[in-house]
Amino acid sequence: MPGGRENDPRGGSVPELDSGATAWILTSAALVLLMTPGLALFYGGMTRSKSVLNMMMMSFGAIGLVSLLWVFYGYSIAFGDDIGGITGDLSAAGLRGMLESGTEGGIPDLLFAGFQLMFAVITVALISGAIADRAKFGPWLLFAGLWATLVYFPVAHWVWGGGWIYELGVLDFAGGTAVHINAGAAALALALVLGKRVGWPKDKFKPHNLPMVLLGAGLLWFGWFGFNAGSAGAANGAAAVSLINTQVATAAAVLGWIVVEWLRDGKPTTLGAASGAVAGLVGITPACAFLEPLGAIALGLIAGAVCALAVGLKYRFKYDDSLDVVAVHMVGGIIGSLLIGFLAIEVLAGEGNNGLLYGGGIKLLGLQAVGVIAVLVYSFVVAYIIGFAIEKTIGFRASAEAEVEGIDNAEHAESAYEFSSTGGGGAFAAAGIAPTAAPKTEPTEPVSEKVAG
Repeated sequence: MPGGRENDPRGGSVPELDSGATAWILTSAALVLLMTPGLALFYGGMTRSKSVLNMMMMSFGAIGLVSLLWVFYGYSIAFGDDIGGITGDLSAAGLRGMLESGTEGGIPDLLFAGFQLMFAVITVALISGAIADRAKFGPWLLFAGLWATLVYFPVAHWVWGGGWIYELGVLDFAGGTAVHINAGAAALALALVLGKRVGWPKDKFKPHNLPMVLLGAGLLWFGWFGFNAGSAGAANGAAAVSLINTQVATAAAVLGWIVVEWLRDGKPTTLGAASGAVAGLVGITPACAFLEPLGAIALGLIAGAVCALAVGLKYRFKYDDSLDVVAVHMVGGIIGSLLIGFLAIEVLAGEGNNGLLYGGGIKLLGLQAVGVIAVLVYSFVVAYIIGFAIEKTIGFRASAEAEVEGIDNAEHAESAYEFSSTGGGGAFAAAGIAPTAAPKTEPTEPVSEKVAG
């Protein structure tokens, strides 16, 4: 469970503050927050130049909306007193009473709530990549709020807050089910609801800015150390194991992805390297504290290679997942969660939790499969219903004209890149500010071809 909290963080004796653990979780929370702007860059670079702002706004909109919902009731649903294994109560709505509630596990309860907030934010933001180039911003925010309320908050309780998946014994250290499978299944549902982009799959929809993609991937990789190692809840041995496993699994996944590209297409690509890194980060997330480093390397290689192959599923089954959220996050989350059943070692994962390759039985793998299927089906069904209802009422998908001409201008009255020498585009035009005329210049003699080169 991220933060290493007991089911009721307000019950029992309250230990003294551990300044080292507190400092580490403060840092980790900031690292996890950085991942969402990193995701915005990663996704933004992969879209067309005329829709990059809309794509990035979906991530920043998630930061604003989900942060408030988490304080209002989200934390309480996820980590409040258990009700039937399904949800927490509302005793901590508004984070009431947490200023005086002291510490649990050596860190303030309010800090634990803040750390978990960052997980909720990025989980919602992950979904947006599947509907790049064609979603209205207002309906996206409505979907984000409803999905967080009906899916992410309860599922976080199931997995980490003392709910039925947690009690069953399913292992998910930092979010393979609650974050990645959850978001990936919702992404698939929305891709089906909104339908294909104009021109897909005939048009290639190439990334408009690969350096931006690499920068975003680098920020995600950096922030993920807070995501995984921070989930230990302290600066301890579990954090150290999580950190090294996160690094080597991700490194292996980069190689796994580009080797597949090399063999299949003849060339390794920068987009493949960035995508492989994210696939490795996703795959190791649920397992990072339960594997030895050699197991993490094996997991990373498998995740990178399989996710690279899974990208082709959208062409075979004809669903337009714009930025491969399903192939990377849903498939990667499934791989990481299930491989716990093969690669976990008892000394790290707890008594009786040896994987099949370490002499354990099939029980752990079976439990992992139950967690995977439950979260996948629940998230997909609810996301589909929410998305379908929004599309049929206020409309979720942008018009074909806006999609072709540029959704940035249609939804935000802005463009990411202004090449006009007169300036005054985007928000300036919307505000009625006239462009400044270019200064007149005297005509010059044409330059000879030899000089001009």
